[in-house]
Amino acid sequence: MSNSTAAAVLTTTDLPEAIRAVRVLLDISGGCPEVDYDARITSPDVLTRVLHVLPDPDWWSTTDPERGSAKAGDDPAGCLPIHLSHWGPPDSAEPFIAALGPEPAALRWDLDGWPEVPEAGLELITEKYAYLTLTVNSRDLYQDEPSEDHTVHVHVRSEIETDRIGWLADRIGGRFTGRTESAPF
Repeated sequence: MSNSTAAAVLTTTDLPEAIRAVRVLLDISGGCPEVDYDARITSPDVLTRVLHVLPDPDWWSTTDPERGSAKAGDDPAGCLPIHLSHWGPPDSAEPFIAALGPEPAALRWDLDGWPEVPEAGLELITEKYAYLTLTVNSRDLYQDEPSEDHTVHVHVRSEIETDRIGWLADRIGGRFTGRTESAPF
């Protein structure tokens, strides 16, 4: 299994600002064929809203994975709290974010690549290492650090690519704080 490095480039309590930053980075990347959704859901109301946006996600009980799961055909409402995982088209991302309320989640866009920027000395990065993650109500990719803010992470080959990370952060009015996570793909 390979890894990319997810570098935090913007953390904000302003969710519309985080979404705006994601849109800018998606425009820079040149395209996104799909989004991976990952959330921890505790509220029946949030679950209902999320299932309206993503009707058939994979999910399992976080307290007892043997107790309930999509694979077993169980009712997720009776198994809360659950971990939900799904992939889908990019146009479902913002409705999914709106459905979350205070629940933590991560959305990862699988990009076509990061562009070559000769004037900044940046070479093309192919889709193998080009991802973009927005963590909502969480600072980390896996929702282990719930918070009231939201973080935009750009993925590159390694944390030593500070020029690329900084260039992308500059495009959205953010800055690279040095906080990175290893992200398997």
